Amino acid sequence: MNDAAARVEEALAAAEAWQPAINAFIRIEADAAREAARAPRPGPLSCIPLAHKDMYYRKGRVSACGSTLRRDWIAPVTATALARLDAAGAIDIGTLTMSEWAGGATGHNIHFGDTANPWNPAHVTGGSSSGSAAAVAAGIVVAALGSDTGGSIRVPASCCGIAGLKPTWGRVSRSGAMPRAWSLDCVGPLARDVATIAAIMAAIAGPDPRDPTAADVPVPDYLVAATADVTGMTIGIPAGWFYEALDGGIAALIEDAKAVFSRLGVHLIPVTLPDVARLLTLQGVVTMTEAATIHAAMMRDHPEAYAPGLFARQQTGLAIPAATYLEALRLRGPVTAAFCDAAFAGADAILVPALAEPVPRRDETDAERDVARYGPIQARMVRNTRPFNYTGLPALSVPCGFTANGLPAGFQLAGPPFAEAALIRLGAAYQRATDWHLRRPRLPQ
Repeated sequence: MNDAAARVEEALAAAEAWQPAINAFIRIEADAAREAARAPRPGPLSCIPLAHKDMYYRKGRVSACGSTLRRDWIAPVTATALARLDAAGAIDIGTLTMSEWAGGATGHNIHFGDTANPWNPAHVTGGSSSGSAAAVAAGIVVAALGSDTGGSIRVPASCCGIAGLKPTWGRVSRSGAMPRAWSLDCVGPLARDVATIAAIMAAIAGPDPRDPTAADVPVPDYLVAATADVTGMTIGIPAGWFYEALDGGIAALIEDAKAVFSRLGVHLIPVTLPDVARLLTLQGVVTMTEAATIHAAMMRDHPEAYAPGLFARQQTGLAIPAATYLEALRLRGPVTAAFCDAAFAGADAILVPALAEPVPRRDETDAERDVARYGPIQARMVRNTRPFNYTGLPALSVPCGFTANGLPAGFQLAGPPFAEAALIRLGAAYQRATDWHLRRPRLPQ
Protein backbone atom coordinates (compact mmCIF):
# COMPACT_ATOMS: atom_id res chain seq x y z
CA MET A 1 0.00 0.00 0.00
CA ASN A 2 1.45 3.37 -1.02
CA ASP A 3 1.60 6.36 1.32
CA ALA A 4 -1.45 8.02 -0.23
CA ALA A 5 -3.53 4.88 0.08
CA ALA A 6 -2.48 4.45 3.71
CA ARG A 7 -3.47 8.03 4.51
CA VAL A 8 -6.83 7.59 2.84
CA GLU A 9 -7.55 4.33 4.66
CA GLU A 10 -6.66 5.94 7.98
CA ALA A 11 -9.02 8.84 7.29
CA LEU A 12 -11.83 6.56 6.13
CA ALA A 13 -11.46 4.38 9.22
CA ALA A 14 -11.62 7.45 11.45
CA ALA A 15 -14.68 8.72 9.59
CA GLU A 16 -16.49 5.40 10.07
CA ALA A 17 -15.53 5.25 13.75
CA TRP A 18 -16.62 8.81 14.59
CA GLN A 19 -19.70 9.05 12.38
CA PRO A 20 -22.21 7.40 14.77
CA ALA A 21 -21.19 9.77 17.57
CA ILE A 22 -20.92 13.11 15.74
CA ASN A 23 -22.68 12.76 12.34
CA ALA A 24 -20.00 14.79 10.55
CA PHE A 25 -20.59 13.33 7.08
CA ILE A 26 -23.54 13.33 4.73
CA ARG A 27 -21.61 10.99 2.43
CA ILE A 28 -18.28 9.19 2.79
CA GLU A 29 -16.88 8.79 -0.73
CA ALA A 30 -14.66 5.79 -0.01
CA ASP A 31 -14.42 4.37 -3.55
CA ALA A 32 -13.62 7.72 -5.16
CA ALA A 33 -11.01 8.48 -2.49
CA ARG A 34 -9.32 5.11 -2.94
CA GLU A 35 -9.25 5.55 -6.70
CA ALA A 36 -7.67 8.98 -6.33
CA ALA A 37 -5.03 7.57 -3.99
CA ARG A 38 -3.88 5.05 -6.61
CA ALA A 39 -2.64 7.74 -9.01
CA PRO A 40 0.36 10.03 -8.37
CA ARG A 41 -0.84 13.37 -6.99
CA PRO A 42 2.06 15.83 -6.97
CA GLY A 43 1.58 19.22 -5.38
CA PRO A 44 1.94 21.08 -2.09
CA LEU A 45 -1.01 19.15 -0.59
CA SER A 46 0.06 15.83 -2.13
CA CYS A 47 -2.17 12.95 -1.02
CA ILE A 48 -3.60 14.77 2.01
CA PRO A 49 -7.18 13.57 2.70
CA LEU A 50 -9.69 16.41 3.04
CA ALA A 51 -13.49 16.66 3.18
CA HIS A 52 -15.73 19.66 2.61
CA LYS A 53 -19.05 21.21 3.49
CA ASP A 54 -21.81 19.80 1.31
CA MET A 55 -22.36 23.08 -0.53
CA TYR A 56 -19.26 22.84 -2.73
CA TYR A 57 -20.30 21.37 -6.03
CA ARG A 58 -18.39 18.53 -7.64
CA LYS A 59 -19.55 17.67 -11.14
CA GLY A 60 -21.55 14.45 -11.21
CA ARG A 61 -21.87 14.21 -7.42
CA VAL A 62 -24.86 14.94 -5.18
CA SER A 63 -24.70 18.25 -3.33
CA ALA A 64 -27.64 18.46 -0.92
CA CYS A 65 -26.71 21.75 0.78
CA GLY A 66 -28.24 20.39 3.98
CA SER A 67 -31.72 20.41 2.42
CA THR A 68 -34.21 17.70 1.56
CA LEU A 69 -35.01 19.68 -1.59
CA ARG A 70 -31.58 18.81 -2.95
CA ARG A 71 -31.23 15.34 -1.51
CA ASP A 72 -30.71 13.92 -5.02
CA TRP A 73 -29.46 17.00 -6.89
CA ILE A 74 -26.42 16.32 -9.08
CA ALA A 75 -23.96 19.18 -9.43
CA PRO A 76 -23.29 20.22 -13.05
CA VAL A 77 -19.94 21.87 -12.28
CA THR A 78 -17.01 21.59 -9.88
CA ALA A 79 -16.37 24.48 -7.51
CA THR A 80 -13.19 26.42 -8.23
CA ALA A 81 -12.01 25.94 -4.64
CA LEU A 82 -12.32 22.15 -4.97
CA ALA A 83 -10.62 22.15 -8.36
CA ARG A 84 -7.70 24.12 -6.92
CA LEU A 85 -7.35 21.72 -3.99
CA ASP A 86 -7.43 18.80 -6.45
CA ALA A 87 -4.69 20.48 -8.48
CA ALA A 88 -2.63 20.90 -5.30
CA GLY A 89 -2.75 17.12 -4.78
CA ALA A 90 -5.39 16.79 -2.03
CA ILE A 91 -7.77 13.83 -1.92
CA ASP A 92 -11.47 14.39 -1.19
CA ILE A 93 -12.95 11.66 1.04
CA GLY A 94 -16.52 12.93 1.37
CA THR A 95 -19.06 15.67 1.94
CA LEU A 96 -19.75 17.09 5.37
CA THR A 97 -22.96 17.94 7.17
CA MET A 98 -24.11 21.53 7.43
CA SER A 99 -27.01 23.60 8.65
CA GLU A 100 -29.83 23.63 6.13
CA TRP A 101 -28.96 26.03 3.30
CA ALA A 102 -26.10 27.33 5.50
CA GLY A 103 -28.72 29.15 7.57
CA GLY A 104 -28.09 28.12 11.20
CA ALA A 105 -25.56 28.97 13.91
CA THR A 106 -25.55 25.70 15.84
CA GLY A 107 -25.36 22.66 13.56
CA HIS A 108 -28.94 21.42 13.97
CA ASN A 109 -30.46 19.88 10.85
CA ILE A 110 -33.88 18.24 10.75
CA HIS A 111 -33.22 16.57 7.39
CA PHE A 112 -29.81 14.90 7.84
CA GLY A 113 -29.51 14.89 11.62
CA ASP A 114 -27.73 17.26 13.97
CA THR A 115 -23.94 17.37 14.10
CA ALA A 116 -22.53 16.76 17.58
CA ASN A 117 -19.42 18.24 19.17
CA PRO A 118 -16.53 15.71 19.36
CA TRP A 119 -15.52 17.09 22.77
CA ASN A 120 -18.99 16.29 24.15
CA PRO A 121 -21.76 15.11 21.78
CA ALA A 122 -24.42 16.67 24.03
CA HIS A 123 -23.16 20.08 22.91
CA VAL A 124 -23.40 21.91 19.59
CA THR A 125 -20.63 22.20 17.04
CA GLY A 126 -21.70 25.64 15.92
CA GLY A 127 -22.83 26.24 12.37
CA SER A 128 -23.37 26.38 9.60
CA SER A 129 -20.06 24.61 8.81
CA SER A 130 -20.86 22.03 11.47
CA GLY A 131 -19.50 18.89 9.82
CA SER A 132 -16.34 20.70 8.73
CA ALA A 133 -15.50 21.66 12.31
CA ALA A 134 -16.46 18.28 13.75
CA ALA A 135 -14.44 16.29 11.20
CA VAL A 136 -11.33 18.38 11.76
CA ALA A 137 -11.66 18.42 15.56
CA ALA A 138 -12.09 14.63 15.62
CA GLY A 139 -8.91 14.22 13.58
CA ILE A 140 -10.63 12.60 10.61
CA VAL A 141 -9.14 15.16 8.21
CA VAL A 142 -6.57 17.87 8.81
CA ALA A 143 -8.65 20.55 7.09
CA ALA A 144 -12.02 21.21 5.48
CA LEU A 145 -13.68 24.01 3.56
CA GLY A 146 -16.52 25.90 5.19
CA SER A 147 -18.33 29.09 4.31
CA ASP A 148 -18.95 32.23 6.33
CA THR A 149 -21.83 34.69 5.87
CA GLY A 150 -22.38 35.59 9.54
CA GLY A 151 -19.83 33.50 11.40
CA SER A 152 -20.30 30.04 9.91
CA ILE A 153 -16.57 29.24 9.87
CA ARG A 154 -15.46 31.02 13.04
CA VAL A 155 -18.31 29.96 15.35
CA PRO A 156 -17.90 26.20 14.73
CA ALA A 157 -14.11 26.55 14.81
CA SER A 158 -14.33 28.11 18.26
CA CYS A 159 -16.91 25.61 19.50
CA CYS A 160 -14.76 22.66 18.40
CA GLY A 161 -11.32 23.94 19.44
CA ILE A 162 -9.79 24.43 15.98
CA ALA A 163 -8.76 27.34 13.76
CA GLY A 164 -10.99 28.86 11.09
CA LEU A 165 -10.42 31.73 8.66
CA LYS A 166 -13.04 33.94 7.06
CA PRO A 167 -11.01 35.65 4.34
CA THR A 168 -11.66 39.09 2.96
CA TRP A 169 -14.79 39.13 0.82
CA GLY A 170 -13.54 38.33 -2.68
CA ARG A 171 -10.21 36.80 -1.61
CA VAL A 172 -11.36 33.27 -2.62
CA SER A 173 -13.56 32.37 -5.59
CA ARG A 174 -17.14 31.34 -4.80
CA SER A 175 -17.77 29.79 -8.21
CA GLY A 176 -19.54 26.47 -7.74
CA ALA A 177 -20.39 27.16 -4.10
CA MET A 178 -24.01 27.39 -2.95
CA PRO A 179 -24.95 31.02 -2.21
CA ARG A 180 -26.46 32.14 1.09
CA ALA A 181 -26.16 35.92 0.63
CA TRP A 182 -24.03 36.86 -2.35
CA SER A 183 -22.88 40.21 -0.95
CA LEU A 184 -21.44 38.57 2.17
CA ASP A 185 -20.54 34.92 1.44
CA CYS A 186 -16.90 33.92 1.94
CA VAL A 187 -15.11 30.65 1.19
CA GLY A 188 -12.52 29.63 3.76
CA PRO A 189 -10.75 26.77 5.57
CA LEU A 190 -11.01 25.17 8.99
CA ALA A 191 -7.98 23.28 10.34
CA ARG A 192 -6.47 22.22 13.62
CA ASP A 193 -3.59 24.65 13.26
CA VAL A 194 -3.04 27.99 11.57
CA ALA A 195 -0.10 26.66 9.53
CA THR A 196 -2.51 24.31 7.75
CA ILE A 197 -4.90 27.23 7.22
CA ALA A 198 -2.00 28.92 5.42
CA ALA A 199 -1.41 25.89 3.20
CA ILE A 200 -5.07 25.69 2.17
CA MET A 201 -5.23 29.43 1.50
CA ALA A 202 -2.12 29.20 -0.66
CA ALA A 203 -3.99 26.73 -2.85
CA ILE A 204 -7.39 28.42 -3.12
CA ALA A 205 -6.86 32.20 -2.95
CA GLY A 206 -6.76 34.46 -5.98
CA PRO A 207 -8.82 35.72 -8.92
CA ASP A 208 -11.02 33.45 -10.99
CA PRO A 209 -12.55 34.19 -14.41
CA ARG A 210 -15.59 32.15 -13.34
CA ASP A 211 -16.27 34.53 -10.43
CA PRO A 212 -16.21 38.24 -11.29
CA THR A 213 -16.30 39.11 -7.58
CA ALA A 214 -13.03 37.27 -6.89
CA ALA A 215 -10.54 40.07 -6.34
CA ASP A 216 -7.57 40.45 -8.66
CA VAL A 217 -5.25 41.25 -5.77
CA PRO A 218 -1.77 39.65 -5.43
CA VAL A 219 -1.71 36.59 -3.16
CA PRO A 220 1.09 36.80 -0.58
CA ASP A 221 3.11 33.81 0.61
CA TYR A 222 0.91 32.57 3.44
CA LEU A 223 3.32 29.75 4.29
CA VAL A 224 6.11 32.22 4.94
CA ALA A 225 3.71 34.29 7.06
CA ALA A 226 2.97 31.21 9.18
CA THR A 227 6.62 30.96 10.24
CA ALA A 228 7.42 34.67 10.62
CA ASP A 229 8.37 36.40 13.84
CA VAL A 230 5.76 38.75 15.31
CA THR A 231 8.02 40.95 17.41
CA GLY A 232 7.00 44.56 16.98
CA MET A 233 3.55 43.89 15.58
CA THR A 234 0.59 45.63 17.20
CA ILE A 235 -2.81 44.27 18.23
CA GLY A 236 -5.67 46.58 19.12
CA ILE A 237 -7.98 45.73 22.01
CA PRO A 238 -11.38 47.38 21.50
CA ALA A 239 -13.55 48.40 24.42
CA GLY A 240 -17.30 48.00 24.30
CA TRP A 241 -19.39 45.65 22.19
CA PHE A 242 -17.12 42.63 21.72
CA TYR A 243 -16.28 42.41 25.42
CA GLU A 244 -19.75 43.14 26.80
CA ALA A 245 -21.67 40.32 28.53
CA LEU A 246 -18.54 38.18 28.36
CA ASP A 247 -18.54 34.97 30.38
CA GLY A 248 -15.99 35.12 33.19
CA GLY A 249 -14.23 31.93 32.14
CA ILE A 250 -13.87 33.11 28.56
CA ALA A 251 -12.69 36.52 29.76
CA ALA A 252 -9.89 34.82 31.71
CA LEU A 253 -8.83 32.81 28.64
CA ILE A 254 -8.77 35.96 26.53
CA GLU A 255 -6.57 37.69 29.11
CA ASP A 256 -4.21 34.70 28.99
CA ALA A 257 -4.07 34.99 25.19
CA LYS A 258 -3.21 38.67 25.43
CA ALA A 259 -0.41 37.81 27.85
CA VAL A 260 1.00 35.27 25.37
CA PHE A 261 1.12 37.91 22.65
CA SER A 262 2.84 40.34 25.01
CA ARG A 263 5.51 37.73 25.77
CA LEU A 264 5.99 37.29 22.01
CA GLY A 265 6.85 40.96 21.67
CA VAL A 266 3.51 42.11 20.29
CA HIS A 267 2.31 45.53 21.41
CA LEU A 268 -1.26 45.67 22.76
CA ILE A 269 -3.02 49.01 22.48
CA PRO A 270 -6.59 50.16 23.23
CA VAL A 271 -8.78 51.11 20.27
CA THR A 272 -12.23 52.67 20.15
CA LEU A 273 -14.58 51.40 17.46
CA PRO A 274 -17.65 53.00 15.88
CA ASP A 275 -21.14 51.67 16.68
CA VAL A 276 -20.70 47.89 16.28
CA ALA A 277 -24.37 47.11 16.95
CA ARG A 278 -25.20 49.04 13.79
CA LEU A 279 -23.06 46.62 11.79
CA LEU A 280 -25.20 43.72 12.98
CA THR A 281 -28.36 45.50 11.92
CA LEU A 282 -26.98 46.22 8.47
CA GLN A 283 -25.61 42.70 8.09
CA GLY A 284 -29.01 41.28 9.02
CA VAL A 285 -30.76 43.40 6.39
CA VAL A 286 -28.41 42.22 3.65
CA THR A 287 -28.45 38.56 4.69
CA MET A 288 -32.19 38.25 5.09
CA THR A 289 -33.03 40.14 1.89
CA GLU A 290 -30.64 38.15 -0.27
CA ALA A 291 -31.52 34.80 1.31
CA ALA A 292 -35.22 35.52 0.80
CA THR A 293 -34.55 36.42 -2.84
CA ILE A 294 -32.70 33.14 -3.43
CA HIS A 295 -35.35 31.04 -1.68
CA ALA A 296 -38.61 32.88 -2.44
CA ALA A 297 -39.85 30.49 -5.12
CA MET A 298 -38.84 27.36 -3.21
CA MET A 299 -40.41 28.63 0.02
CA ARG A 300 -43.61 29.38 -1.89
CA ASP A 301 -43.75 26.02 -3.67
CA HIS A 302 -42.30 23.77 -0.95
CA PRO A 303 -42.78 25.39 2.48
CA GLU A 304 -42.97 21.97 4.12
CA ALA A 305 -39.41 21.19 2.97
CA TYR A 306 -37.89 23.86 5.25
CA ALA A 307 -37.19 23.61 8.95
CA PRO A 308 -39.70 25.85 10.77
CA GLY A 309 -36.97 28.04 12.25
CA LEU A 310 -35.16 28.62 8.98
CA PHE A 311 -38.43 29.25 7.15
CA ALA A 312 -39.46 31.87 9.72
CA ARG A 313 -36.08 33.64 9.59
CA GLN A 314 -36.00 33.75 5.80
CA GLN A 315 -39.58 34.98 5.57
CA THR A 316 -38.54 38.17 7.34
CA GLY A 317 -36.43 39.02 4.32
CA LEU A 318 -39.52 39.18 2.13
CA ALA A 319 -40.83 42.08 4.23
CA ILE A 320 -37.70 44.25 4.03
CA PRO A 321 -38.30 47.26 1.73
CA ALA A 322 -36.03 47.58 -1.29
CA ALA A 323 -34.96 51.04 -0.11
CA THR A 324 -33.79 49.60 3.22
CA TYR A 325 -31.76 46.88 1.51
CA LEU A 326 -30.19 49.32 -0.96
CA GLU A 327 -29.33 51.72 1.86
CA ALA A 328 -27.56 48.89 3.69
CA LEU A 329 -25.49 48.23 0.57
CA ARG A 330 -24.80 51.94 0.02
CA LEU A 331 -23.54 52.37 3.58
CA ARG A 332 -21.17 49.43 3.39
CA GLY A 333 -18.25 51.39 1.91
CA PRO A 334 -18.25 54.39 4.25
CA VAL A 335 -19.09 52.32 7.33
CA THR A 336 -16.26 49.90 6.59
CA ALA A 337 -13.84 52.76 5.99
CA ALA A 338 -14.76 54.34 9.33
CA PHE A 339 -14.34 50.99 11.10
CA CYS A 340 -10.92 50.42 9.54
CA ASP A 341 -9.75 53.95 10.37
CA ALA A 342 -10.67 53.39 14.02
CA ALA A 343 -9.45 49.82 14.36
CA PHE A 344 -6.27 49.71 12.28
CA ALA A 345 -4.80 53.22 12.25
CA GLY A 346 -2.16 52.03 14.71
CA ALA A 347 -2.69 48.27 14.78
CA ASP A 348 -2.07 45.30 12.47
CA ALA A 349 -5.13 43.51 13.84
CA ILE A 350 -7.67 43.60 16.64
CA LEU A 351 -8.34 40.78 19.12
CA VAL A 352 -11.86 39.97 20.32
CA PRO A 353 -13.62 36.89 21.71
CA ALA A 354 -15.17 34.55 19.15
CA LEU A 355 -18.11 33.64 21.39
CA ALA A 356 -19.13 35.55 24.50
CA GLU A 357 -20.67 32.48 26.16
CA PRO A 358 -19.58 28.84 26.68
CA VAL A 359 -20.62 26.33 24.02
CA PRO A 360 -24.29 25.49 24.70
CA ARG A 361 -25.99 22.14 24.67
CA ARG A 362 -27.84 20.90 21.61
CA ASP A 363 -31.12 20.62 23.54
CA GLU A 364 -30.82 24.29 24.58
CA THR A 365 -30.44 25.73 21.09
CA ASP A 366 -32.72 23.98 18.59
CA ALA A 367 -34.12 27.04 16.84
CA GLU A 368 -34.77 24.97 13.71
CA ARG A 369 -37.65 23.33 15.56
CA ASP A 370 -38.60 26.14 17.98
CA VAL A 371 -37.36 29.54 16.81
CA ALA A 372 -39.24 31.58 19.43
CA ARG A 373 -37.67 29.69 22.31
CA TYR A 374 -34.14 29.17 21.03
CA GLY A 375 -33.62 31.90 18.44
CA PRO A 376 -32.18 34.44 20.92
CA ILE A 377 -29.50 31.95 21.99
CA GLN A 378 -28.44 31.45 18.38
CA ALA A 379 -28.36 35.22 17.89
CA ARG A 380 -26.00 35.60 20.85
CA MET A 381 -23.66 32.99 19.35
CA VAL A 382 -22.97 35.17 16.29
CA ARG A 383 -22.99 38.63 17.89
CA ASN A 384 -19.18 38.84 17.78
CA THR A 385 -18.71 37.38 14.28
CA ARG A 386 -21.32 39.14 12.12
CA PRO A 387 -19.70 42.62 12.17
CA PHE A 388 -16.80 41.29 10.09
CA ASN A 389 -19.18 39.92 7.48
CA TYR A 390 -20.87 43.23 6.80
CA THR A 391 -17.50 44.97 6.55
CA GLY A 392 -16.06 42.12 4.49
CA LEU A 393 -12.91 42.08 6.65
CA PRO A 394 -10.79 38.98 7.26
CA ALA A 395 -11.11 37.30 10.65
CA LEU A 396 -9.31 34.27 12.06
CA SER A 397 -10.61 32.21 14.99
CA VAL A 398 -7.91 30.56 17.13
CA PRO A 399 -8.50 28.14 20.04
CA CYS A 400 -7.32 29.45 23.41
CA GLY A 401 -8.47 26.98 26.07
CA PHE A 402 -11.48 25.36 27.67
CA THR A 403 -14.31 26.70 29.82
CA ALA A 404 -15.73 25.14 32.99
CA ASN A 405 -18.07 22.89 30.97
CA GLY A 406 -15.08 21.24 29.28
CA LEU A 407 -15.77 22.74 25.86
CA PRO A 408 -13.32 24.86 23.84
CA ALA A 409 -13.20 28.62 23.49
CA GLY A 410 -11.44 30.85 20.99
CA PHE A 411 -10.53 34.40 20.10
CA GLN A 412 -10.73 36.23 16.79
CA LEU A 413 -8.00 38.21 15.10
CA ALA A 414 -9.49 40.61 12.55
CA GLY A 415 -7.62 42.85 10.15
CA PRO A 416 -8.00 45.33 7.31
CA PRO A 417 -8.88 44.14 3.79
CA PHE A 418 -6.59 41.40 2.42
CA ALA A 419 -4.58 41.21 5.67
CA GLU A 420 -4.91 37.41 5.89
CA ALA A 421 -1.11 37.04 5.99
CA ALA A 422 -0.85 39.24 9.09
CA LEU A 423 -3.59 37.27 10.83
CA ILE A 424 -1.91 33.98 9.92
CA ARG A 425 1.42 35.34 11.17
CA LEU A 426 -0.06 36.27 14.53
CA GLY A 427 -2.22 33.16 14.91
CA ALA A 428 0.60 30.76 14.03
CA ALA A 429 2.97 32.49 16.46
CA TYR A 430 0.38 32.13 19.22
CA GLN A 431 0.06 28.43 18.47
CA ARG A 432 3.82 27.91 18.54
CA ALA A 433 3.73 29.34 22.07
CA THR A 434 0.73 27.31 23.27
CA ASP A 435 -0.61 23.79 22.94
CA TRP A 436 -4.40 24.20 22.83
CA HIS A 437 -4.50 23.14 19.18
CA LEU A 438 -2.67 19.92 20.06
CA ARG A 439 -5.42 18.68 22.38
CA ARG A 440 -7.57 15.83 21.00
CA PRO A 441 -11.09 14.73 21.91
CA ARG A 442 -11.57 11.05 22.70
CA LEU A 443 -13.82 8.83 20.63
CA PRO A 444 -16.95 8.14 22.74
CA GLN A 445 -17.22 4.51 23.77
